[in-house]
Amino acid sequence: MDQSVAIQETLVEGEYCIIAVQGVLCEGDRRQSRLLGLVRYCLEHGGQEHALFLYTHRRMAITGDDVSLDQIVPVSRDFSLEEVSPDGELYFLGSDVTVQLDTAELSLVFQLPFGSHTRMFLQEVARACPGGSNFDISRPDGKGLLVDQSSGGQSKAEHLFTRQNKSKSEITDMVRSSTVTVSDKAHILSMQKFGLRDTIVKSHLLQKEEDYTYIQNFRFFVGTYNVNGQSPKECLRPWLSHGIQAPDVYCVGFQELDLSKEAFFFHDTPKEEEWFKAVSESLHPDAKYAKVKLIRLVGIMLLLYVKQEHAAYISEVAAETVGTGIMGRMGNKGGVAIRFHLHNTSICVVNSHLAAHIEEYERRNQDYKDICSRMQFYQIDPSLPPLTISKHDVILWLGDLNYRIEELDVEKVKKLIEEKAYQTLYEYDQLKIQVAAKTVFEGFTEGELTFQPTYKYDTGSDDWDTSEKCRAPAWCDRVLWKGKNITQLSYQSHMALKTSDHKPVSSVFAIGVRVVNEELYRKTLEEIVHSLDKMENANIPSVSLSRREFCFQNVKYMQLQVESFTIHNGQVPCQFEFISKPDEDSYCKQWLNASPSKGFLLPDSDIEIELELFVNKTTATKLNSGEDKIEDILVLHLDRGKDYFLSVSGNYLPSCFGSPIHTLCYMRQPILDLPLERISELTLMPLQAEDDGSQLERPMEIPKELWMMVDYLYRNAIQQEDLFQQPGLRSEFEHIRDCLDTGMIDNLSASNHSVAEALLLFLESLPEPVICYSTYHNCLECSGNYTVSKQIISTLPTFHKNVFNYLMAFLQELLKNSAKNHLDENILASIFGSLLLRNPAGHQKLEMAEKRKAQEFIHQFLCNPL
Repeated sequence: MDQSVAIQETLVEGEYCIIAVQGVLCEGDRRQSRLLGLVRYCLEHGGQEHALFLYTHRRMAITGDDVSLDQIVPVSRDFSLEEVSPDGELYFLGSDVTVQLDTAELSLVFQLPFGSHTRMFLQEVARACPGGSNFDISRPDGKGLLVDQSSGGQSKAEHLFTRQNKSKSEITDMVRSSTVTVSDKAHILSMQKFGLRDTIVKSHLLQKEEDYTYIQNFRFFVGTYNVNGQSPKECLRPWLSHGIQAPDVYCVGFQELDLSKEAFFFHDTPKEEEWFKAVSESLHPDAKYAKVKLIRLVGIMLLLYVKQEHAAYISEVAAETVGTGIMGRMGNKGGVAIRFHLHNTSICVVNSHLAAHIEEYERRNQDYKDICSRMQFYQIDPSLPPLTISKHDVILWLGDLNYRIEELDVEKVKKLIEEKAYQTLYEYDQLKIQVAAKTVFEGFTEGELTFQPTYKYDTGSDDWDTSEKCRAPAWCDRVLWKGKNITQLSYQSHMALKTSDHKPVSSVFAIGVRVVNEELYRKTLEEIVHSLDKMENANIPSVSLSRREFCFQNVKYMQLQVESFTIHNGQVPCQFEFISKPDEDSYCKQWLNASPSKGFLLPDSDIEIELELFVNKTTATKLNSGEDKIEDILVLHLDRGKDYFLSVSGNYLPSCFGSPIHTLCYMRQPILDLPLERISELTLMPLQAEDDGSQLERPMEIPKELWMMVDYLYRNAIQQEDLFQQPGLRSEFEHIRDCLDTGMIDNLSASNHSVAEALLLFLESLPEPVICYSTYHNCLECSGNYTVSKQIISTLPTFHKNVFNYLMAFLQELLKNSAKNHLDENILASIFGSLLLRNPAGHQKLEMAEKRKAQEFIHQFLCNPL
């Protein structure tokens, strides 16, 4: 995920975030997550300088509200960034990169994730250094971290097959140098710049892979455990290593690592280190293992280990997270994934925690689809589009998928378990039913369930849930796979572990991995290079497009529309890219995206390009007002070739989402019943003009759309458990939006969670927040003084003041029912604080302590009479 977008929202005019990377600040034994952004800024005399902006952040840094500026480090002449080796740690291919940042005033050590994105970040920092000479990109042993372009007199072809029997450390360093290991197809192009000839060589090698590889089996252990927020209390060896042959690879996933509010709203938790240590101490004693990667999103954590002898054959390690919680941002639900190459086989391991409760199977299906669509891994070659989960040879999917047993009462389920009639019970399993309906996990396989359900037990025992809710047993914890040459050797639960209300599950696989036959590889490579020598590269590339005009009709707020076309290449290999028009920063408007936006085509080959149109809070207001229209021209550029022009047009259906509060108050009719000219006039009306209503209809006190949502929740959801913490369904949000925009409120039929999320999205979409930008800093200053805080609210424009008081009254009603809905002042202040009280546009983000002041400001109004 590109987190530079979140940083950009915090910057002032003239500042631009070039690239950002998430890392860990290491201070002694302390580890604190930081977001590092390389920022370019313009000087008054016309020059440019750079600085590293360091942010504390939430795990899902999607918007500026998710980050807080910690410090700024100018990239000056005394600035240096050098890779160092952590004391006592095994260094191997795939391990995180440790760098030391030094200036005259400070010295900081960061761990950055291994992979192409970190490589690009370090390259950009090197480029930003004055004179380009103050950045050491070499390892302490002299081997290059970033690839050396020079070939020392050897031909490129000779470099490609110089691999011989070297020690692991030599091989590790070699993979990080310009010499390429032939066992790794992706490193054929691990150069800083990607020449057309290299791209052609790589493409042909991938096409002919079966000619020079053979299948070798590796043993994978895949485990999943929902630990219910507990710390490790017992040895994990019965789960991880008893009764099995030492695995070559361990993939170990956890859910609900930490259930605290701090872990939910922020990201740091001591449980990460506790469970990492417990796993590391319980791996198979007959082998030595090295940690490849750890990735965590709130309580969802995934660990990847390999036997040390395989470390040199692990490459292209990358990890990403997708939160599917409320507003698509909170990480209490979602997925984490690690992708890597083992020899010549690409593998993706996904750990997910999907929506809870028996009736929420559609929400689980949506979570799965969101993880699949939003999980993207950037490639080493920047001309190639990001990889998705499906673009891997082998996919291993584990986690608390939360699918339940339906149609049977609790006692019937327990009776079938007692009789060990698992296949009869399996017929009522929601995951089985949804897979059969092809709504989720299409193409995946799951082994036979020969063990009893893994949820829900009384903690510390093997007894079924005896709490008031008395949950029915279910196979929540699962392992599925997809790909060729995969054999499941075991699939079981581990009743011996009693720390949680879940039992851990494990599966052992024999996975056939493609390994290079070096003699056949050399022969194949020589044939390709010889063929290229005969190619006439002077020819001008030419393509044909299946269409050049695209019309998006009736575009709606937060509803994706996609149009596609095909590029067919002629007889000359070519690279293509959408390029910016003169005086424009991007190749397209903010509401549009081309996927992929650049790529490579072999002769007589095709690629499908999708144009994705999506209107969100950033772009909706100008489309409502008519200041922007669904119109754009895209320029498709061929390297060494001509440009092609594509026309995009369409119409946007105005929405209450993205409309100002005072605008909506003057709209007594539904927004879609008004002429476009009237909508434009009201949207562009200055906020200060609201009191001068001489030429306007008498306004409403609050927007009718806000009243519709709050009234619905007051009547239906006042005691709803997890309100504002569990997301709704996307299809229901679209239905709610349409009901609000057409005024058909009587047709509103949606879950309480969907309406609650729609309310939050409505508040987030307001171009001027409920508490106006102009009062933001005053609110922070008086967050401990309720009397002064009330005075500030009293100075708000009338409509904004009305909305604030209305919302506070509603939230106080929710708190009166906290015994049922489990809400408290802290939860609501955290959720609504960043929506009602937003940082002024164009101002830098404040520190975390000041962000907490914003929450404290809202907290006062929840605890005191209005």
